[in-house]
This record gives sequence, structure tokens and C-alpha cells, in this order.
Amino acid sequence: MSESKKPESKKPDSKKPESKKPDSKKPESKKPESKKPESKKPESKKPESKKPDSKKPESKKSRQPADAGREAGDAVFAALLSRVGEGAPKPRLAPTRRALELLGDPQTVYPVIHITGTNGKTSTSRITESIVRAYGLRTGLMTSPHLVRLNERIVIDGESITDEALAANWADIQPFLAMVDAELAAAGDDALTFFEALTVLAYACFADAPVDVAVIEVGMGGEWDSTNVADGQVAVFTPIALDHTLRLGDTIAEIARTKAGIIKPSAAVVSARQDEAAQAELERAVELTESTLAGEGEEFALLSSQVAVGGQLISVRGLAGIYSDLFLPLYGTHQAQNAAVAIAAVESFLGAGTTALSHDLVEEGLAQVTSPGRLQLVGIAPTVLVDAAHNPHGAAALSTALADYFDFDEIVAVVGILADKDATGIIAALAPQVVRFHVTQSQSERAIGVDDLADLVASVGSEETTIRFDDVAQAVDSARDWALESPKRAVIVTGSITLVGEAIILADAREWLAK
Repeated sequence: MSESKKPESKKPDSKKPESKKPDSKKPESKKPESKKPESKKPESKKPESKKPDSKKPESKKSRQPADAGREAGDAVFAALLSRVGEGAPKPRLAPTRRALELLGDPQTVYPVIHITGTNGKTSTSRITESIVRAYGLRTGLMTSPHLVRLNERIVIDGESITDEALAANWADIQPFLAMVDAELAAAGDDALTFFEALTVLAYACFADAPVDVAVIEVGMGGEWDSTNVADGQVAVFTPIALDHTLRLGDTIAEIARTKAGIIKPSAAVVSARQDEAAQAELERAVELTESTLAGEGEEFALLSSQVAVGGQLISVRGLAGIYSDLFLPLYGTHQAQNAAVAIAAVESFLGAGTTALSHDLVEEGLAQVTSPGRLQLVGIAPTVLVDAAHNPHGAAALSTALADYFDFDEIVAVVGILADKDATGIIAALAPQVVRFHVTQSQSERAIGVDDLADLVASVGSEETTIRFDDVAQAVDSARDWALESPKRAVIVTGSITLVGEAIILADAREWLAK
């Protein structure tokens, strides 16, 4: 990776005091002493912590033989694919609720932090989960979509669910999914969709683990998203912008109204800074549900963000405390803002927004955060980054981060975009930082054809800087060859989550990080 613009800043070593979890949440657990990380990128492994043996069965990937159970895990994905896909969700909750009812309502046996928004909700979910886990709570995390394998969407205590656990829980819920499918058919309705069945599976997995708290990312929208059968005691909103307009509405107000549907009676609502129209919709929903609203800029704020080696140092004014000089191993001011939202969400969950969090545990939680597919480094010599920006708002954040956090002379973008996205807006947002576009398409059936997308890219830029590739690997290989011609060139792969997933698989197979 190229050098960051600001010099490395080291933080003084300090030992963490022993911290105890509140009695109301979980049996007392002691954290081992650990040194505060320097501003260099920390190791990705979580520090050792003692937890009751009865709560956490062995489930680390390192304890499984290579590829053990992989076929069983892949079979679950294949079974889900046989259902109506995620690109065509049903605006309904009753079938998901019915399936969970037959299972004994597993979604009610643990508290839920529910997260929606247009951009940043996956990263915010991951940051929130990591901070809560630093407190010694056993966590469940549901995000979507996945980049490489379905297991990524169901995370238990910081680890993707094992193939064996995924397959076992899938087998357990099959009779109940079949019952609901039969009831729907008898009523002349469609069977449970991919995402409805996946939601049932995730909630069942979390109950089976079991977890102390589940952090749930909405799939699409909010009000009728199948995850909304759970009652989140904390409802979190990342920035709301135009996306999925055919299903959510073509104005920010309409989209915000649908997303506000996750707010349940007397919930604690935490929101990033919003467009005026979105803010009005959230305030209306808060009033109707007699909830409380904590907004960025008023009740909490990002105080500062400073480039550091491997990420950034941030300071946040939370709802109940100030958290200074925290290392966040993610790039971009937008990620710092996501962290501020996550801190406020955890304050709302653990102390009703009135008790400050442990600075050391917030620091620990942030230091362990990963957000795959979000300005993720997948190759060196030359630098190859991937980012799942798939709408203009996300592409603008990516463009800003490339300018602020890296020192490249020239960047080539490998792009592939899905048909229901604002391709012109995405390319226009990237253009100020990109000198060359390699246009391709992922394997998704929804991908825009290469020639159609290339014509659009050329209309924003030029024919000379727009190169067409039918194959993703060829597009990336050619981009890497071009980047190698000069020491301060880089490659960014972006435009759709499916394209980023394919690039990650390619980078792993060819060991670009080892070169």
C-alpha cells in the first residue's frame, strides 16, 4: 500500500484495568491485562478472555479440518437459492413471523440492536458488535449480502458460523419452513423467499448458540424487511440516501419512512446525521412510538479523525462520555462517523445512554474491527483495494477516502454495476480520483452488460480511458499490469458487492497479498 499522508503517530503504552461486566447482563468475567495498541494496524486476533465454559462451545475454524463440512454448508446455500431471490423481496412479515412462531419465537430470547440505512450499515453493525463483544457478551451478528460464502452472514462471537452448525440448524428448521410453504400455497401465496428463510435460520442459530445479544442488519428498507419480526430495543440509522428506488420509493422521505418502520414502542433510536426530509420522518416515527432519539451533531458527534498507519485515530463525544484517541483500523472519515454512531448505539444498549462506556473496552472493540469489502486491501505490488460502493453516496465516500487516506498518483478502477443502480451517479462520483476505467460485469444475472456500461462510462469520461473486458479476471489482471508500470499507481475494484466478492476470491487464489 502506498504511504499515508500523515506521519505515523504512536500512542503511549498503558495497561488496561480489570473490568467487570454489569451483573444485570452476564456473570462476572475478568479481562486479561493487555497493552493499548499503537497507531500501527493491530493484530486481527481477539485478545484472550475468560468466559464460562458452559456458554461458548469450541467453534473456531482452526479446530476444523480443512474443508470439513463445506459441502453441507454449500448445500444450505443451494437450498436457499432454490427460493425466490433477494433481488425480489416480498413486502410482508407474516410468513417469517409464522415460521418463527412454530419454532418457539427464538428471536425473543435475546435483545436486539437493529440497524438500517442506505450506506454504512454493515460497517456500523460490525463495529457495534465488536464493542459489545469486548464487554464479554456473547454476540450474534447478521449482515447481508455475503462476499464469498453464506456463512459470513451469520456470525457468532466474532466468528462466521461453522458449516456444521449452519447445516444442523438448517435441518432443524426444515419441517417448519415446509409447513409455512404449504400454508402459503393453500392461500394462493408464494413460498418463503431466500431472505425470509435466511432470517428464520439466523434467528434460530443465535438462539441455539446461544447469544446474549444480536446485532441485526436490515436486508432492504425496514418496515417490511423480514428481520423486522424482532423487536429491537435499540434502532440505529446510518445515512439515508436514494437506493432501491423501485421498491422503497423515489424520494428520500419515502425511503426514510420505510426504514423508520424498525422503530418499536419505547425504543432507543440512534441516528447518523440525516437529510432534512429523512430527519423529519425519523422524528415523526419516534413521536408515534414514544421512543427517544439521539442524533449525530446534537447528542453525540465525531470530534476528530486523523490519518494513522493502518487506519485512523478518532475521538468521539458519545451520549454519556468522551472517547479520545481511539485507533480504528478502517479507512475513510465515513468509517469514523460509523464508529461514532456505533458507540452511541452501544451506550444506548448497555446504559440507556446515561452511563459512559469503559474507554479501554471501546478501544479494544474498535481495534478488533474488520469490515471486509470496504476499502479492503487484497493485493500489494501493486496495491489492489476493493470497495463495495454500489450507489452514488457510497461512491462519493470512497472517492473522498482515496484522496484523504492514500497518496497514489494514478488510480485505475475496475467497475461492474447492477442494472437497478444509478450507474451514471456512481461513475461521476469516482471520476475525480480515477484516470482509467476497466469495465466488466460480475456473474450476477442483474449485472449491466459490458458494452452498455462501457458506453455510459465513456460518456462521463472518454473512450480512450474506458477499456472493456468480458472477463473479471482479465479486467483486474490488466489493471494490475498497468499499475505496475509506475510505483505510485493503484487498482480499486468497485461498483457492486458481487464484483468485489469475485475479486476477493481471485486475490486469495493468486496470493496477491504475499507478493
